[in-house]
Amino acid sequence: MSLKYNTQQKKMALPEYGRSIQNMVDYAVTIKDRAERQWCANTIIDIMGNMYPHYRDVPDFKHKLWDHLAIMSDYKLDIDYPYEIVPQEKLHIKPNSIPYSNHKMRYRHYGQMLEKLIKKACEMEEGNEKDNLVALICNHMRKDYLAWNKDSMDDQKIADDLHELSRGKLHFSEDLRQLMADRIDAYCKPKNPAPASNNNGKQQNNRNNKRKY
Repeated sequence: MSLKYNTQQKKMALPEYGRSIQNMVDYAVTIKDRAERQWCANTIIDIMGNMYPHYRDVPDFKHKLWDHLAIMSDYKLDIDYPYEIVPQEKLHIKPNSIPYSNHKMRYRHYGQMLEKLIKKACEMEEGNEKDNLVALICNHMRKDYLAWNKDSMDDQKIADDLHELSRGKLHFSEDLRQLMADRIDAYCKPKNPAPASNNNGKQQNNRNNKRKY
């Protein structure tokens, strides 16, 4: 008996289940006895489920398996389905296209969210809250700038970009530079000091014991 290449065989509706499962489904369609056909379909569903055990806890997983069984049989498998099967006509309906964002960004490496933060900072009243937000913005601009320019860091470039993106409403100053550094230190500084090593603790205990005697 000569072997057939997959390209010479019937095209599979769901190739992820493999040729063996497709052959089982094709055989189930040819079974004349309805009870035996139903039993065969239940067996195929169990095998399909065992192929993807990590999806067993996914909601409607069993329902999807029965949908796939109907699709692989080209809706020719006459059995009692335990779920309402997805209609065949819905398989050919194209989903609605997702519109692309038309938002234009002056500097794409900063991203759209940073531009929104700058706009928000421009609307805020002068004070500590606004200063901290601008410091956060500038630190993010530094990080994004370094992601694209790893060779050097130029605060003047950050100052120019901040001035341009805020339309002259926000300014880079020495006070802002210090606030940026303070925020980085507060973020990077460990909250809990490292515990003393066991050796130091043992030495301290030995000293205390000697003092008792």
